[in-house]
Amino acid sequence: MDFKELLEKSWKSFTAFLPALLVNTLVLLVVSVFTLGILAPVCTAGYIQSLLLAIRDDRKPEIGDLFSHMNLFLPLLGFFIVAGMVIFVGFLLLVLPGIIAAIALYFFCLYMLPLMTDKGMGLIEAVKESSRMAMEDPVVEHVAVVAIYIGITALGQVVPFGIVFAMPFATLFLLYAFEEKCGVETGKAQPEKRREPEAAAPPPPPP
Repeated sequence: MDFKELLEKSWKSFTAFLPALLVNTLVLLVVSVFTLGILAPVCTAGYIQSLLLAIRDDRKPEIGDLFSHMNLFLPLLGFFIVAGMVIFVGFLLLVLPGIIAAIALYFFCLYMLPLMTDKGMGLIEAVKESSRMAMEDPVVEHVAVVAIYIGITALGQVVPFGIVFAMPFATLFLLYAFEEKCGVETGKAQPEKRREPEAAAPPPPPP
């Protein structure tokens, strides 16, 4: 996995769709805050699929994309409630278990949302497939993807309003890595299959 190429592709898509990305990110954050996080998981799923279509089909992200996967509302809400409780309890007991739980969630479930929105997988199936992809050799590449994703996101939280810029860029990087894991070449036109000429019909038999 060429991380320099992934970052360059992410930057190219980020700058190409910058206004739309910033608007969608702001709307996602506002919706998440005003709904007390209830709509955050399902809107994040729509957000991720919107960015995936941007890098795959050169399609401009739209605000309506955030609400395009409302059918996943209940499973995603339940998953994030359980995950949040596990991490919270881990931090209550000792800080270290909470950190380990959060890192494990990132590591094994990093590709869960695009697998659900793009591949149509159910929650359990997506978690299993994301875990399988995470453990593919070389595992160190996935560790690097997780580290870069968390690093970009964390950097955006340090700088005022930085998350508005860091979140879409980190997500684009994640999705380019996801596409490479799935063996999909983004941004390249697929060669057309040459159509073989039809064989000439045999002449009719003589009378």
